[in-house]
Amino acid sequence: MKVMKLFPGIILSVCIALMACWLESLLPIHLIGSAVIAMFLGMLINHYIKNTKVFSSGLKFTSKKILKFAIILLGLSLNITTILNVGKMSLTVMVFTLLTCFGGGYFIGKALGLNWKLSNLISAGTGICGGSAIAAIAPTIDADDNDIAYAMSATFLFDMAMIVLFPIMGRALGMTDQAFGIWAGTAVNDTSSVVATGYAFSEGAGDFATMVKLTRTLAIIPTVITFAFVQLRLKRKKAIAYSKNGAELKANFSIKKIFPWFILGFLAMSVVASIFPIPASVVCTTKSLSKFLMVCALAAIGLNTSFSSMKKAGIRPMIHGFIISALVVIVALLVEMGMGIV
Repeated sequence: MKVMKLFPGIILSVCIALMACWLESLLPIHLIGSAVIAMFLGMLINHYIKNTKVFSSGLKFTSKKILKFAIILLGLSLNITTILNVGKMSLTVMVFTLLTCFGGGYFIGKALGLNWKLSNLISAGTGICGGSAIAAIAPTIDADDNDIAYAMSATFLFDMAMIVLFPIMGRALGMTDQAFGIWAGTAVNDTSSVVATGYAFSEGAGDFATMVKLTRTLAIIPTVITFAFVQLRLKRKKAIAYSKNGAELKANFSIKKIFPWFILGFLAMSVVASIFPIPASVVCTTKSLSKFLMVCALAAIGLNTSFSSMKKAGIRPMIHGFIISALVVIVALLVEMGMGIV
C-alpha cells in the first residue's frame, strides 16, 4: 500500500523530466540544462496544483532516494585518472577558484545573513559544476528543497550572462584557445554552459573547456566527503544535552543511522571507473541514466518549492551567487595571467 502511494509523485516527476529533456533538445544551442528546466517547470506546476497530498510521498521519494541513486551512478563517469591528462596549468587555476568559492563564500554568506547550507550550495555550484555539485551535496547536508532551488537559480542566472559575455571578453583580451578553454572551464558553472561558452569562442577552446570541466567535476568527491563529516559533527553536537550541574547527557546518537551511505556508493563507482577498463558504451549509458534521474529529482524539488516561499528570502541568495561568480571569473583570469597563459 505504501508503494502505491509513491507512484503519483514519481510519475509526475518523470513526466516533467521527459518534457524538460524534450524542451532542451529543441534548443539550437544547449544554453540551459534539462535539470534547470525541470526545476522551473515543477515550480510553475506547483503554483497551480491545489491538492498536493496525493503527490507528496512520491515527490519526497524522488527528491531524496532517487537523487541519491543518481549520484551513485554519476561516480562511474568520474574517472580519477582523467586528472593526469589535463595538465598542471588548469589544476592550479582550479585550486584558486575553489578556495575563492568556499573561502569567500563563507564570509559573504555570513555578511548577507544566509544559512550555511544555502551559502555552501551556491559556492559548490559555482566552484565545481553547477547543478551536479548542488545535487550531490544537498542530501549530504540535509538541505531544504527551497535552498536547492535558490542555489540552482543563482548559478543558472549567472551562467546565462557568461555565455554571452565570456567570448566577447576573451576576444577583447586576445586569448588563445587554450587560455580561453581553461578560463571558461574553471569559471563557468554548469556543464552545458561551459560547452556553449567554449564553442562560442572556437572549436579548440570548446574541446579544452570541456576537458577542464570534466576534471573540475572530480572536486565533487573531496567536497562531498568534507561536508559529510561537517554534517556528522553538527548532528553529534545536537545530540548532546546538558543537565543542571553541567554534566553531558548523550541523547540517542548513532553514526550508523545518520551517515550518508550513498557517498560510499559514489566513491566505489568512481574507484571502479578508475581501476577497471569499463566500456565507453556502459559509462555513457550510466551517465545518461544518472542525468535523467537527476532531472527527475530536480522536477520533484521544483514541485516541492513555491515562488512565494522563495520570495521570503529576498534577493540575498542571488547577490551571493553574483559576487562569488564574479570573484571566480576575476581570480581565474588573474591566476592565468600570473602563470603567463593568457
